[in-house]
Amino acid sequence: MSTWSGRLHRHTFRSVWLLDAPPGVVYAVLERVEAYPRWWPQVREVTSIDERSAETRIRSLLPYDLTIVAAEKVRDPGTGVLEIVMSGDLAGWARWTIRPGKGGTRVVYEQEVEVCKPLLRRLAPLGRPLFRLNHAWMMRAGRRGLARWLARG
Repeated sequence: MSTWSGRLHRHTFRSVWLLDAPPGVVYAVLERVEAYPRWWPQVREVTSIDERSAETRIRSLLPYDLTIVAAEKVRDPGTGVLEIVMSGDLAGWARWTIRPGKGGTRVVYEQEVEVCKPLLRRLAPLGRPLFRLNHAWMMRAGRRGLARWLARG
């Protein structure tokens, strides 16, 4: 399930994933951002900058890449929270909250961003519905990819 809202260049997203794996296992996979391209098709590349940040290239259905620098803000296995601050083509924050759920784990992904990429800012008045669908499709693909990754052990 995904929800989306926002003003012209600002967006708020929220997705909930239910996964058939223990929360600790899910947390361990989600904290390893460098491995995302192995299970999340739209995360094309992750290049480490230092211990707490990485440059990430993302491409979904629409014909453009987004490049962001993600800097770790919170890494707390005790509360199941992973949070980053983003800059680059998107500026803002994103957070994973991993908790026990029915039959395994409930993961909540929240994101508040402003689009900084000039082309996307110009297309915003007409492109908002497409951006919304693009994000929803990416999140569905991410959940499916993570579920398959976890099933492999």
